[in-house]
Amino acid sequence: MYDFANSGYTTVVITAVFNAYFVSVVAQNQTWATFAWTAALAVSYLLIMLTAPLIGAWADAHAAKKRLLLITTVGCVTFTAALALVGSGDLWLAVALIVASNFFFGSGENLCAAFLPELARGEALGRVSGWGWALGYLGGLLTLGLCLGYVTWAQSGGAPASQFVPVTMLITAAMFALASVPTFLLLKERARPQVGARHLIAESFGRVLATWREAGRYRDLARFLLCIVFYQAGIQSVITLAAIYAEQAMGFTTRQTLMLILVVNLTAAAGAFAFGHVQDRIGHRAALALTLAGWIVTILLAWAAQGPVLFWFAANLVGLCLGSSQSAGRALVGYLSPEARRAEFFGLWGLAVKLSAILGPLTYGLVSWISRGDHRLALLMIGGYFVLGLAILAGIDVGRGRGAALAAGEKT
Repeated sequence: MYDFANSGYTTVVITAVFNAYFVSVVAQNQTWATFAWTAALAVSYLLIMLTAPLIGAWADAHAAKKRLLLITTVGCVTFTAALALVGSGDLWLAVALIVASNFFFGSGENLCAAFLPELARGEALGRVSGWGWALGYLGGLLTLGLCLGYVTWAQSGGAPASQFVPVTMLITAAMFALASVPTFLLLKERARPQVGARHLIAESFGRVLATWREAGRYRDLARFLLCIVFYQAGIQSVITLAAIYAEQAMGFTTRQTLMLILVVNLTAAAGAFAFGHVQDRIGHRAALALTLAGWIVTILLAWAAQGPVLFWFAANLVGLCLGSSQSAGRALVGYLSPEARRAEFFGLWGLAVKLSAILGPLTYGLVSWISRGDHRLALLMIGGYFVLGLAILAGIDVGRGRGAALAAGEKT
């Protein structure tokens, strides 16, 4: 249900509506507008990177995942609603609110993922993770559908984007708040506190440092985290720049872009749900390799598309690959992590994803800026990150990595 609740934020704010609004209205289509958008996100992801291991260690030590999740939810909802105040030329206000809202979203995402091993056995992590991602895409679909309905009504009356986009921010914040209620009413914190309250900071930093020192014991997990940095750099670029590419390179209107993202959410939900079962059968590494190959094909199709037909086809392949690769990645981290330190290792997973969210979109933004708006070239450059991720994945021994995690659990 939390996946269902928070997906509206990424779908509407990061992927479908506010990113294109930021470029065209807030930054007034300046040549640096796309880079400014990616730079704002990069700052928020850097903050998450710096705090994620500490938050994860603190949550493990004090069985505080649920309490921290409530704080991050309130923060994201509040700053998302505040985005309704942003209008034409309000660049620094938009940047500040995006940094804040995305920081709280990303921190909450890590905490949510850390609950996964408490809710599923090792052999079912992929299936349960897939259910979560699938339900998440449906949540994003619901929020996007409500926004699409409002945008269609507003545009029929001649309202400009500066009037209807702020209302979609309020819709998104309200849906996040309402849909997260079942999580806080029903979810149980099964972990037990591990340290005394007087040593919170020192103990948390100590656990983070110990994680890095012991990285050699979990070399396959460490290698997979590096793999995540590269293939997620491609995924994060698609997520954060989809609407910008659709409007700037393909000439889509806001309504057409919303329809595109809505359909992609359907295929992403189907991909996450179906592939969760597939990965438990064929193995996490094989499943992820298959989706990364699909990503490479998808990028080439989108780059080659000159009209809407091929681009729509590529976009739906994005949905299938997105849902399945995100589900497979989250499940594999849980599978390779020692039981007593899973929130901590999911903090490192979050760190890797946020590093990729800096690397990929900034690459796209820089290429588009230097090339004076050549979004096709920027997209092609992003495809290289999927190739690197697939190459690194080939050297990971999942059985050995799982054995190291289980051995660590026996010692504790």
